[in-house]
Amino acid sequence: MSASFNRTDSCAMAFPERVTALRKQRGLSQRALAEAVGVHLTQVQRYEAGAGQPTLDVVRRLAIALSVSADVLIFDPAERGPQDDDLKLIFEAVEQFTPDEKATAKTVLQGLVLQHQARRWAKAS
Repeated sequence: MSASFNRTDSCAMAFPERVTALRKQRGLSQRALAEAVGVHLTQVQRYEAGAGQPTLDVVRRLAIALSVSADVLIFDPAERGPQDDDLKLIFEAVEQFTPDEKATAKTVLQGLVLQHQARRWAKAS
């Protein structure tokens, strides 16, 4: 069983299926996951059956216990990336960058985001 969870593995899965798949990939029983998260076994069973929804705090603890981000538990991969095809291609190219090049790209993008937010705040004032 693979210890990693590829974002594409969760494609077209709802939250209950994602939790179940991740738990099984990690080799955890429902009881072990419940103990790691600090909830009763029946709660994990309800989450996996789709009969209950965890609080935000429990989602956070599930993510920690399963070693994934909360995004992986909640969103389909297609819901989180850029919707623009050109941007998708650019980000795919950035994945090939060296760590230093990635850091530079992040800095540039963060600067652009801050500039955009500043313009929006100025207009709102």
